[in-house]
Amino acid sequence: MTDSVAGISGMIIEKLLANPKVPRDIDGNSKIVEDLAFDSLAVMNFVMEIEDELDVSVPLDKLADIRTINDLAACLHTLKVAHA
Repeated sequence: MTDSVAGISGMIIEKLLANPKVPRDIDGNSKIVEDLAFDSLAVMNFVMEIEDELDVSVPLDKLADIRTINDLAACLHTLKVAHA
């Protein structure tokens, strides 16, 4: 499931939807800060949770470029492929 950008994006959305505060109508194009109302601490905590699950680490300089769920999924997929 986590061997493609779409699979990682789906896993991220599934995790997000487990939180009752997250809007139900999210998709890969949802903006993490604007649409989900995550502040920087919430973003960091969520990314760390995903990093643990996928066994990768997102460098802080890459985190600054992530705006949407698909951006995060693409970054994680790239790191996972490079780590393999």
